[in-house]
Amino acid sequence: MCGIVGAVSQRNIVPILVQGLQRLEYRGYDSCGVAVHEASLGNNPTGGLYRARSTSRVAELQEQVTAEHLQGATGIAHTRWATHGAPAMHNAHPHFSHGPNAAPAETERAGRVALVHNGIIENYQELRKMLQARGYVFSSQTDTEVIAHLVDSFYDGDLFDAVRNTVAQLHGAYAVAVMHKDEPHRVVGARAGSPLVLGVGEGENFLASDAMALAGVTNQIVYLKEGDLVDLQPGRYWIVNKDGQRMGDAERPVRTVHAHSGAAELGPYRHYMQKEIFEQPRAIADTLEGVQAIVPELFDGLDADGTTQTSAWRVFKEIDSVLILACGTSFYSGCSAKYWIEAIAKIPCNVEVASEYRYRTSVPNPKTLVVTISQSGETADTLAALRHAQSLGMTHTLTVCNVATSAMVRECELAYITRAGVEIGVASTKAFTTQLAGLFLLTLALAQSKGRLTPEQEAKYLQSMRHLPVALQSVLALEPQIISWAEDFARMENALFLGRGIHYPIALEGALKLKEISYIHAEAYPAGELKHGPLALVTSSMPVVTVAPHDELLEKLKSNMQEVRARGGVLYVLADAESQFESDEGMHVIHMPEHYGALSPILHVVPLQLLAYHTAVARGTDVDKPRNLAKSVTVE
Repeated sequence: MCGIVGAVSQRNIVPILVQGLQRLEYRGYDSCGVAVHEASLGNNPTGGLYRARSTSRVAELQEQVTAEHLQGATGIAHTRWATHGAPAMHNAHPHFSHGPNAAPAETERAGRVALVHNGIIENYQELRKMLQARGYVFSSQTDTEVIAHLVDSFYDGDLFDAVRNTVAQLHGAYAVAVMHKDEPHRVVGARAGSPLVLGVGEGENFLASDAMALAGVTNQIVYLKEGDLVDLQPGRYWIVNKDGQRMGDAERPVRTVHAHSGAAELGPYRHYMQKEIFEQPRAIADTLEGVQAIVPELFDGLDADGTTQTSAWRVFKEIDSVLILACGTSFYSGCSAKYWIEAIAKIPCNVEVASEYRYRTSVPNPKTLVVTISQSGETADTLAALRHAQSLGMTHTLTVCNVATSAMVRECELAYITRAGVEIGVASTKAFTTQLAGLFLLTLALAQSKGRLTPEQEAKYLQSMRHLPVALQSVLALEPQIISWAEDFARMENALFLGRGIHYPIALEGALKLKEISYIHAEAYPAGELKHGPLALVTSSMPVVTVAPHDELLEKLKSNMQEVRARGGVLYVLADAESQFESDEGMHVIHMPEHYGALSPILHVVPLQLLAYHTAVARGTDVDKPRNLAKSVTVE
């Protein structure tokens, strides 16, 4: 969840480090910091490792490094999402080691080792006790500080060897970047379980959690693999794998990656979430671009050069069930897909929370298609669940993912890459709707491979999908009406969301959005379960949002709504154009522009996104960076 940037150059690298942090701030914003080797520029040969840290946002860090004239050609930087230890200055990265027996008062002077870390070290307490026995003084509550002290304890003139010996002692997940005071032109990185990429420039090299951090600096990227160590020096680098073997260009190729910084600019919008909600028509159009027919080949696994590695057609022929693994918003897209897969493709489908699946005893079926869903492709729990499923003999795997170069794509047989583009807001919006689009295509491809999709049905579904961008624009035009709802919600502390059938996961997603960014307690229920508990909570101060499309469950839903009104509850109804609902006392109705059939969930979620957004704005919360959350969940 934390963000890392590192660099070895021949110019002052601090502006690039801070700019990289700004682009990675979505990964964590509890604190941030930068450390440089002041001797690396050559104009201060006696300089050492110095740092600046802040418990505010990266913008404040920028002011701080400018005021302190912090400069260096070698440096590392970090933006934090707190795991071990509160979001306080003494817990902020980079962490220093001053060697054994250093007095607590010395902890802010120049360090011997500087280190940044993303991940969780599971055996840090054991390591901490061992290091304390050796005289090392700890100034933080983090698991990261043990790594810095370990590097110092192993250092014998070669930083690479010290890091290699250190990571051999670590249990857990990590991406690290390390500097030493005696080697002013060197940064060593390592990764296991957390993402880390190498950026190759002209006479300079970089490390980052995400290629986007290096946009405008270099587009030459090497994706480090599990267990890799990388040594960065001016004009050269080398990579060693987990077995200690040197990796050349054939094993770790340099790829041209266009991480457009413009995609991360806010433009005329007030928040990234707002921008990303309104980008959904384009994102859906991009995701469906080039889809002329429903063919399994849309999901083929491809090599780096674009040649087919695994045939989706062959895999689809072999499978007899689907298992979907995901977390958070992606889990709700999987729940929606279950309805499609079983109704249209007629294939049994289970959906599991990835963080739970790997820790329970399940019954593996080698003929199952394991589908993972992730915006980043680096979600730790989903990756772990995927690997667990593979270890059980379920080798047919497919991912629906927004990042083509991610670990999830590399580790699955098959893939469908959504084209949501960069998503900065923590609350996922366009990633969710593009996932649904990709999953609906998967449903149709599975149906076709099983002989359950007629040409007439295919033509009808394709026409509906091509209409989605236009339909989304019409839904976005409802924003003024949603704003009036949000003014009511902003005064509340609780909300209930109801849906039936395939719209129940959409209700779940709506409740999640409201929780994430407005801090209003919200929960979702299948409407039929209302009288089995949640009806006890319904009062005039607990608004009830109802997703009410014109489908076969509408009449049942109307009965559930009457149950709310009879108890003095206030209804907020998202109804289709054909639904016979009228606004009345205790019932507010917004009519969707048209009825969308099987694709209705993709459209009905958009007003719920807007409701959460405008409620949060009205309450004055930090919409894009909600408390206690971060965008890319790369720790368990």
